[in-house]
Amino acid sequence: MEEVNRGWPRNSSTAHGGGLSTAHGGGMSTAHGGGASTAHGGGMSTAHGGGMSTAHGGGLSTAHGGGLSTAHGGGLSTAHGGGLSTAHGGGLSTASGGGLSTSSSDVYYSNIPPRPVYLRELKNRGYVAEYELLKQAWGL
Repeated sequence: MEEVNRGWPRNSSTAHGGGLSTAHGGGMSTAHGGGASTAHGGGMSTAHGGGMSTAHGGGLSTAHGGGLSTAHGGGLSTAHGGGLSTAHGGGLSTASGGGLSTSSSDVYYSNIPPRPVYLRELKNRGYVAEYELLKQAWGL
C-alpha cells in the first residue's frame, strides 16, 4: 500500500515546526521535504503528493483528500477535519490542532501549498468565496 503524505504544518504558529516557521520542518521551510520546498515531497512540488500537484493526494487535486476537494477531509470541505471546518481539527479552528491555532504542539497538517500560493490558485481557478474566506481568516 502506498504511503499517503499527510502534508506539512499549516497552522498559524511561527515556532519551530509551526506552519509559518521557516526553520527545518516548518510549513514555510524550503529545505528538502519542507512546506515551501520545490523538491520531491515538498509543499511547492508538482510531483505526486506535492502541494502543487493535481494528482490524487496533491494539494491542488480535486479528488478525495486533495486540497481542492470538497469531500470529507478535503481542503475545501466544511465537514469535520476539512480545510474550511471550524470544528476541532479543522482548517479554520483556533483550537490546538486547528489551522488557525498558534500552538506549537498538536500542529495542524495539510497537503495544500503555502497560504499565499494556495490563495492565488483558488482565485485563479474561480473559487472566489473560498478565496475571500481564507484570505480574511489568514489575514492576507
